[in-house]
This record gives sequence, structure tokens and C-alpha cells, in this order.
Amino acid sequence: MDTSRLLRTTGTVIAAAGLLLSGCSSGGPAPRASASSGDAGSAPASARPTAVPDALRPYYTQKLTWRDCGVPGFQCATMKAPLDYAKPGSGQDIDLAVARKKATGPGKRLGSLVVNPGGPGGSGIGYLQAYAGIGYPAPVRARYDMVSIDPRGVARSSPVECLTGPRMDAYTQVDQTPDDAAEQARLVQAFKEFAGGCEQRSRTVLPHVSTVDAARDLDVLRAVLGDEKLTYVGASYGTFLGATYADLFPGRVGRLVLDGAMDPSRTAIDLNRDQTAGFETAFRSFARDCAEQPDCPLGKGNPDQVAQRLKDFFRKLDAQPVPSGEAARPLGEALATTGVIAALYDESAWPQLREAITQAMDGDGAGLLALADSYYEREPDGKYANLMYANAAVNCLDQPPAFNGPEAVRAAVPSFEKASPVFGAGFAWAALNCTYWPARATGTAHRLEAKGAAPIVVVGTTRDPATPYKWAQSLAGQLDSGVLLTYDGDGHTAYGRGSDCIDTAINRYLLEGAPPADGKKC
Repeated sequence: MDTSRLLRTTGTVIAAAGLLLSGCSSGGPAPRASASSGDAGSAPASARPTAVPDALRPYYTQKLTWRDCGVPGFQCATMKAPLDYAKPGSGQDIDLAVARKKATGPGKRLGSLVVNPGGPGGSGIGYLQAYAGIGYPAPVRARYDMVSIDPRGVARSSPVECLTGPRMDAYTQVDQTPDDAAEQARLVQAFKEFAGGCEQRSRTVLPHVSTVDAARDLDVLRAVLGDEKLTYVGASYGTFLGATYADLFPGRVGRLVLDGAMDPSRTAIDLNRDQTAGFETAFRSFARDCAEQPDCPLGKGNPDQVAQRLKDFFRKLDAQPVPSGEAARPLGEALATTGVIAALYDESAWPQLREAITQAMDGDGAGLLALADSYYEREPDGKYANLMYANAAVNCLDQPPAFNGPEAVRAAVPSFEKASPVFGAGFAWAALNCTYWPARATGTAHRLEAKGAAPIVVVGTTRDPATPYKWAQSLAGQLDSGVLLTYDGDGHTAYGRGSDCIDTAINRYLLEGAPPADGKKC
């Protein structure tokens, strides 16, 4: 299987496999902005002005200069936004990369459809060019200009940078389940070095990449595209970005689809623990299927027995990594766990996962390493995309850290292991990363209600590993106009993944403005 398929939707990166996910909760809610900041999204909904503040008008009225992207059918442009929305006239701007593929017809053009793949840290432009702009349903692409933006701090938009390739290689191999004080100290030091690298290489942008900043950028984008309201499809973390936009600008909400939803009311530790349980649910689904296959490397039996065999294998790798084909990167527990987690995002990867585990148990770790590399967006030449760097930068601004130190993690490990005997300890320790972050968090957990917004479709998958179904239920309930659409199935997100029922409901909403009935199940 092509491992790039795993990155079609980047996913909500929270604490997934220890160092795999840079540790923090995936985007807590938007910060409570001060009413004196002068931004349209800074005041309570009842008091928010509909007009654009004078200080922001130059950004809202700018003209984009479209040019060829080098990818047939796509155009690119650069949009300016204030680096700090509290000081829009300071002269400090940030350049944001935008791309589009114009509506192909036939039919009347409906405006722009902005898409976001998640992360935080996923490249919107990469997602648009590799999938959404060519793979979304043809009737949708016929009527909409397909548009995306690399959010601030991501890819082409003033990217956050933290480590060199060799240092990132070393970081991904640090033991994520410390067994003694020395291993714990090495893990803490790895988190500190990661944070220090981000501060050294990205000091200027680091305090200004929160989700609320990105949501404000979306409103500037809406305006410069010439759209009165925002039409948007966000996947995974992109649901939190979309819900934040709706809460800031409820009167500017057009047709919003939030697929694989997050719950902004959950604290960082709760989000991490919830996602731990989500990956356990996904793994048990894989385990049941694996036990029925003739090539299952984890043997027969119930999911508990299969899980124990995988846990035992991880323990062996912790003591003695196996060769991977790269001398500097043998397959140890950390990389192997990352590889397994990556494949759990999509049930179509299960055959590849069985093969990779089989090979690793036979002493060849190349298959699991390739899965881990696909998740990290590591290129064959050893260079990394900035996914994990932007991920940590956004997460650590959006909520206070889950833990205040190693002692708090140790106290929480039993509850994480209860949520997932296989992955729990690694997820708990991963959540320590934001403890050492150089930029102070500006957000806290709270409900997003978007009072007065047009209907917003929230999509949840019952056995989604990264964004547990209960998050979609919660977000749909919080949003004043939330409509819950449920997919009973496996994998992360639902739109465009093979369910005619889901696709038909969302296509009708995007094309006709008619949301599905609240509570509809597919």
C-alpha cells in the first residue's frame, strides 16, 4: 500500500505514540480574547461588530496575485496577515501561502470551498493539490473553486522549525516508556531540546500560531476571495479550526463540514486520555480482524490476547531493537509504536500493518519504519516536513500543558493504561512535551457555541482512533446550530472514504445548502 494514503487526512496529532506526536493535546479551544484587542472576534458574540475594524481593513481589502503553482490546474498566491492581531498596525506581517483550483463547471459557481486536512501542522496546499482538488466529488469541484491555505507556521507559511534532520531522527528514537530514573531524565531532556530548538529557530513566529490566529486568517481569506460567507470542510484538527472560526464569526458562517470532530471543552489531559482510548478501540478492531487472517503475526484469540502479544513484542524491541536497513535508525519500541499507530488511522492499511509486524518479528524492521516515516513526513533523504514542529507549536499555545512535571505523569499512567494497555504509558509520557514549551499558552478549554450561525454539519466515526466519536457528539451539542452525522465504521474521518451515505449527505449540503437530519446515521 502507498503509505502516502495515510496522510490524506493528517489527523489530530495529540499524544499518539510518545515522541510520535510531539506531546501536547491537539488544539485546545480558542483563547478568550480581550475585548480591547480591536479584532472582530475578540468580543462576546452579542457585542461583535459586523464591520471590519479600521486597523484590519488593509488586510481584508488586499488583492491576491495568482500565479502558476507548477502543478497543472492549480494557482498560487501569497496573502498578508498581521503577525499579532492585537497589534495589526505594527508593521509586522506574516506571509501566508494560498492555492486554488477554479471551478470546472458545469453549473453555476457557488464560490470558494476552503479545505483543511488537520494536524495541526498539515499542509493545506499539499492536501489540496494531492487530494481535495482532484479527488473531491466531481459535482462539488464543478461548482466551487477549491481553495486551501497553509496555516501560519505550517509548510509554506512562515514555517516553525525546530531540529535538523539528524537531531529529529534521534528525537524519534528516544524511549517513550521510561523504566527508570535515567530513562526518564533522557526523555525530559529530549523534550527540552526539542522546545529549545523551536525557540532558537522560530522565536518570532512561535507566540502567534494559535488556532484563534489561524481562524482570524481564515476570515481574511474569505474576504479576499470575495465570499460573503465561509464555506469550509475541515478534517480532524481542522474541525477545531472551523468551530473556532464559527464561534468568532458566527454571522459569516456559510456551509461548514467538520469531519472527525474534536471536543474543545476537554482539557489537555482529558483529550490525551480520550485519544488513548480511541486508539485502543481502533487497535481492538484491527486485532479482531487480524486474528481471522491466515497471515496474522499476532496469532489467534481475542483482542486482549492479540494486544498482549503486541505489547510483549514492543517490550522486546525496547530491550533489543532490530535492523531496519538504516544503521543509524534501528527499529526500537518508539519507532515501532509510531508505525503501528500510523496504520491504525485507516483500515485499508491493516494488511500492510500485518506484513510489517511479521517482518519485524522476523528481524527486519524496514516495514514499520516506513510507516513511521510516512507519519512523520520524513523524506528518503532524511529531511522532515515541519508537521511535528508546527503541531507542537499550535498545541502548546492552545491549552496549558497536561502535566506540570514527570511526577504528575507517573501518577496518571495507570489511568492511561486502563484506557489502553498497549499504548497508554507512551501516550501519557508524550503529553509532557508542552511542560517545557517556551511560549506561554494563550487558550483554555471551553465550549464553542457559535450562536446565531447557519447549520454546521459535524461528522463522527464510531471507531475513529484519533478523534473519538464522543467528541463529535459533544461538539454537535455545543454548537448552537450543530447537526450530527454519524458513520458506523472504522478509520479516521468519513467524507470521501467510501460511504455513499455519508458522501451523498455532505454533497447535498455543500451543493444545495440542505443539511442532513440531526442524528442521521450511515
